[in-house]
Amino acid sequence: MQWIRKASDQDLVAPLIAGLRTDPALRGVANAAHILAPLLVRRGITDSDTAAIFLSPSLSHLHAPERMSGLRAAVDRIDAAIERKESILIYGDYDVDGTMAVIILKTAIELCGGAADFHVPHRIREGYDMRDDVIERAAASGIRLIVSVDMGIRAFAPAETAQRLGVDLIVTDHHLPGPAGVPKALAVLNPNQNGCEYPYKQLCGAGVAFKLAQGLMQRRLDAIVQSKLLMSFMKVVAIATIADAVPLTGENRVFASLGLDALRRAVNPGLKALLEVAQISTKRPPTSGEVGFRIAPRINAAGRMDVARDVIELFSVKDTARARELAAKLDQLNSDRQEEERKILRAVEERFTGDPTLSDAYCIVIDGEGWHRGVIGITATRIVERYNRPTVVISRDGEAAFGSGRSIHAFHLLEAIESCSPLFSRYGGHSHACGFAMPSANIADLRSKLDAFARARLTPADFDPSLDLDAELDLADVTPQLFQALQLLEPYGMGNPEPIFAARGVQLTAPPRILKDNHVKLKLRAAAVRTDTAPLIETLLATSLPAESQELSSVAILATPRCHPDGAAIRREQIAAAVAEGYANGVQSRTEHRHLRSKITFDVLGWHMAERMQQAPLLAGDTIDVAFTIGNNDHPEYGGLELSLRDFKIPSAEKVGGYHK
Repeated sequence: MQWIRKASDQDLVAPLIAGLRTDPALRGVANAAHILAPLLVRRGITDSDTAAIFLSPSLSHLHAPERMSGLRAAVDRIDAAIERKESILIYGDYDVDGTMAVIILKTAIELCGGAADFHVPHRIREGYDMRDDVIERAAASGIRLIVSVDMGIRAFAPAETAQRLGVDLIVTDHHLPGPAGVPKALAVLNPNQNGCEYPYKQLCGAGVAFKLAQGLMQRRLDAIVQSKLLMSFMKVVAIATIADAVPLTGENRVFASLGLDALRRAVNPGLKALLEVAQISTKRPPTSGEVGFRIAPRINAAGRMDVARDVIELFSVKDTARARELAAKLDQLNSDRQEEERKILRAVEERFTGDPTLSDAYCIVIDGEGWHRGVIGITATRIVERYNRPTVVISRDGEAAFGSGRSIHAFHLLEAIESCSPLFSRYGGHSHACGFAMPSANIADLRSKLDAFARARLTPADFDPSLDLDAELDLADVTPQLFQALQLLEPYGMGNPEPIFAARGVQLTAPPRILKDNHVKLKLRAAAVRTDTAPLIETLLATSLPAESQELSSVAILATPRCHPDGAAIRREQIAAAVAEGYANGVQSRTEHRHLRSKITFDVLGWHMAERMQQAPLLAGDTIDVAFTIGNNDHPEYGGLELSLRDFKIPSAEKVGGYHK
């Protein structure tokens, strides 16, 4: 893997440091300005006003919902339905984004005095998007208003059916409209449609539903109740936003930040049961990673493996026992999903072994008879992770075929799919994910057309895996102070990646340990203090604080080594007193402080790296270059700073450190 050092424009960094120190709204980050400024500049934040919004998200940072095209008309119609006691049908997708959108809008309508039912399609029997027969049944039962969530932007025929039957249709979606524009509906809410001036375009489907709910509550509820309910909805929209992998910037950052914090105070019985079965601690806000890899898969499993209605019931049920029963069912469905995924991946690996041309494809298209349609999307993700190429996985069911695709950063998958549109009976998606249905007979044509499309737009260099590094650090500079500064950037996700650092020539103090046959644990110690070049943080510290504050900060750093086995027997008060005394006597210089910190041994966990580590056997005393992120273990006895290994290299004379500046 190629390591690429990100560059920061120092002409922008310097004034931002000054702004972070002097802006009254950022009073709490002044001492961390030198650390945060380069990272913020790389995220496009170059002034203190924008930084204040980014670092301290609040409800006041949400945009006015009426700025979204179609929202006023949608609120008018729902408001009229509530006044006339009409029943409303919410038509939502079966994934996390869709089910969370149903919950948000259904709850908002009911809190405003209305009545709402919902329909979530069965993934296998009905497939994605709106269907004529569902609308016809709704009309026959007396429904006169249908609101779609997380779908419908290309549902032209169902929109015509609704119009013919006298049913008003409101479409809320975030997927990209097609060349034909948007369906004919009473209102279409999608920030990506032509002519919509809504300032933030990256909302997920639940985010768009939230804006409609926000507009409706502004119409019907008083301000105090609105604020309380919006904070309650934050938990749900945060789960959807993180699960749908939309950028965690702008409004999405507000949703994620406030929602994650609120999750630790969840009172909804279903949500509490879900957090419990996912083993999410309530002592602190969950991370975006915990939502993405523990909560979201269990919600998604209902739509993938069974019926997504269970998710809506889970979030609606008041009985604790029933909530736990439903949460346990989702947990089991997730285990079933994982087993189906493993089966398909084994078949894929056999296919790659038997057909070397697959590895040469610029866009991988792989199909199998009877593959579970609920897991082909996640399987495509796994193949992209392994081969770093756009991938489409297709499940054949006799003459019909159903596909799901995922892509790499350099390749717009929906454009590729649209270039083959005559081959599909239906399709949709966005730049990095797609879904479709087609005749099985068209698979061979799809394979050749997608590969040709990709070859015209990609080069072999696009397939080379790379790792973007934010800075080079000495392990001695990895301190609680640094971690606390980095926490201000959370939650991490697309558009706001977790900072990755590199440390060169670090020493293994013990042989690597393999954990559960798949992971690895290293014990690493900092390299000897260098005198030729100073790490980034050291240089920034030298220009950021008065000397006395620098040394006092060093004392605080040295006083918190409880996460390191080497220092477990030393009380932090002893270390603090010793360093303070040395400073007072003028004996210890800052370099000597760093020498002391360099003796600390770090535990470093490498997830899914056991195989790589076994191929490059290392012994105690060996030196390696490591790329890592900085976290914190909140275990009451063994907690403290903890590093996660992202990659490692054995230094060579030809390319020291193994990365490009």
